[in-house]
Amino acid sequence: MTNLLQKASDWLEEKRTQHAAQSVCYVRGGQTVELSATVGKTTFEVDDGCGVLVRHESRDYLVLAADLKFGDTPILPQRGDRVRETQGGTVYVYEVIAPGNEPCWRYSDPYRKTLRIHAKQIDTEAAP
Repeated sequence: MTNLLQKASDWLEEKRTQHAAQSVCYVRGGQTVELSATVGKTTFEVDDGCGVLVRHESRDYLVLAADLKFGDTPILPQRGDRVRETQGGTVYVYEVIAPGNEPCWRYSDPYRKTLRIHAKQIDTEAAP
């Protein structure tokens, strides 16, 4: 018997990738891969150690886990990886990171098909 919820989730992910995504470049060291990513955000609240909650907002990239690979080797995001997003004549460079002890990525669906990668802008460059 097929799992109707999983079929629906797969269908929604296909539509998200087709109609609500843009091309970004994922970079680790000298390796790169072009991905279709939907841009989102996450707000984190982290205790600063003195009882004050500090709010951090990350730029998130939702990508299909199956697409995040170098050659034939699938990978998972790591702190320090980069995402390069081109808008008009500018390349925005983001570092994969999350505040405090928060993980820098998580699965965005119960079937582990989509990754939500948290990142922070660290640079801008002129587009080639």
